[in-house]
This record gives sequence, structure tokens and C-alpha cells, in this order.
Amino acid sequence: MHVPDGFIDAPVSAAAGVVAAGAVAVGLRGARRELDQRTAPLAGLVAAFVFAVQMLNFPVAAGTSGHLLGGALAAILVGPYTGVLCIAVVLLMQGILFADGGLTALGVNITVMGVVTTVVAYVLFRGLTRVLPRTRRSTTAAAFVAALVSVPAAALAFTLIYAIGGTTDVPLGKVLTAMVGVHVLIGIGEAAITALTVGAVIAVRPDLVHGARGTGAPLKLRIDGELVDAPAATPSPAPVAARSTRTVWAAGLAAALVLAGFVSFYASANPDGLEKVAADQGIDEKAQEHGAADSPLADYGVRNITDARLSGGLAGVIGVGATVVVGSGVFWAVRSRRTSEGSDARTTGSV
Repeated sequence: MHVPDGFIDAPVSAAAGVVAAGAVAVGLRGARRELDQRTAPLAGLVAAFVFAVQMLNFPVAAGTSGHLLGGALAAILVGPYTGVLCIAVVLLMQGILFADGGLTALGVNITVMGVVTTVVAYVLFRGLTRVLPRTRRSTTAAAFVAALVSVPAAALAFTLIYAIGGTTDVPLGKVLTAMVGVHVLIGIGEAAITALTVGAVIAVRPDLVHGARGTGAPLKLRIDGELVDAPAATPSPAPVAARSTRTVWAAGLAAALVLAGFVSFYASANPDGLEKVAADQGIDEKAQEHGAADSPLADYGVRNITDARLSGGLAGVIGVGATVVVGSGVFWAVRSRRTSEGSDARTTGSV
């Protein structure tokens, strides 16, 4: 659903840029509360993993493909504020390095693919986890539903932005029907990927999943024939090896590299949902050439490498590496800022 340059006029694109910048600013402040010593390095990995999985377009219907948007997955794994930042980092890398998603439309893309998906998914996810049993299975089910709804919500958001600032004269009803219809189907794929990933991480390290904290049915004791909650046990400090995230980080990075560097070659070549709707409805009549079209990595290939498999795989590996480096740098800086502010507050309080 990467919106190219020229789909939305300049004033609305600029307004969306202001909204996106505000959302990123709020995300930076909120991420200070979400990130800790263990999760800060994982946030960069989440961004890299989303980048990798977005390269895996899957077929949906009528010559259309879809790919992960990632807002729901990021929000559930590392928190909604950090999730917005993860998707913003991914979109920035894609726009600058790979000419994917217009540079003047970056604010539109962050708003639609980052803010809307993250907020809608996390609000719905939290609502479901409050009414469902507090178990890992229920958490995974809630992730599935939240991810499913987040994709057509993003399609609706794009349609609203197009209604205000679209550069072509296409009936809004046709755009709405086509966008929401195809993205409901794409949402099923998004939901499956999100649920499988969340479920896999919960099975290994539930303590690292932001949305899974506090899950697990309480221990029951049978007293006089009745089941009652057992007293909460005093937690004992976990050994250093148990608290380490190195294994999870290494496994996640390896998975991202394999997906982007190898599996992506087998992704569907059909246009994604927005591209298909734009071509069918004429939304792309005023599309402009990407500002980074001359990038050596444009269109997810390495210039001057003629072997398509090698070119695409190498580009994917470079993208994962760049995203994890930039993302990790951002989140370590946010974490360091939180630590610095905490130290300053303690120093001030002791004077």
C-alpha cells in the first residue's frame, strides 16, 4: 500500500507530513516508557523483520497480491508508540534506498501504514485481551483479529485522504469499494503472519512480547471442594542467561535475512492492492517518477547485477542490514535518553 508521488496533491501531502511528524514525536516520547534494557535492541530487529516480510507479496485474487503492513505486529511485540517508530523507519528505508513509496508521500504512508494500523490494531487488541481469558492462546487470537481489521482500516484511511487531496477525478464510491474489498482479503494474510509470529515469540519468550505481559491463567487451589486463586508467589531473580535476548535477536535476524535474501525471490509478482486499484480505476494517471529512482537499489535490485535472484537477494540483505542498524540506533538513543532523564531526576531529588 505504498502511495507513490503524484497520487495526493501537495497541500494534503504536506498536511499528512505534519501529522506523521507529530505522530513520530509522540512515538519518541512514548517509546521511552516502553523500551527497557532488553527490548530496546529487539525494536530494531522488529523493524528489520517487518522490512523483510514486506518483500514477500502473496497472491490474493484477480491478479492482485498483498504484503504485510506490520503495524499490528510491531505494536503487539514492542508497544504502540515504539511500533509507530518501527514502521516509520521501515518506510524511510524503503523510500530512500529502494524507491518504494513516494518521498513527497512519505507523510501519507507513515500516517496510513504506520499510525492508523498501529492505533487501530492495538486498541482492538487491548479490548479483546481484556474480555478474553488471559492465556497465550487468547493473546494470539486477539493478535489475529487486530491485524485483520487494521488492513482495511488503512485502506479506508487512504480513501479519506484521496477524497480530500486526490489528483484524479475518480468517483469516491468506486475507490472505497475497491480499496476496502481487496484489503479485507490482504488482511487475512496479514492476520495469519501476525498471529504466527506473535505465537512463536510467546512460545519462546513471552516476557519479551509487550502485548503478552500478564497473560497466563492464575494458579488455582482446591479448598473444601472449591477452586480459589493461589497466593501470588514471590518472583525470584532470573539467571543472566534466562534474561539474555541474544538468542532471540540472532534467530530473528537470521530469519529476516533468509526471508529477504532468499524467500523473497518466490514472492508474487502481481501488483499489490493499491497498485491494482490505481491501475483499474485510473488513480495513477498523474503518478510521478520517484525522487530516488536513480538509487542503486531501486526496485529491490542491485544495479549492474544481471542475475535476478542474486540482485534481489542481495538488495534484501542490504535492506535488512540497513534497517536493523538505523532502527537499533534510534531505539538505543531513545532508551539512553530515558536513562539519562532518570539519572537527572534522581540527582535533582537527592540535592
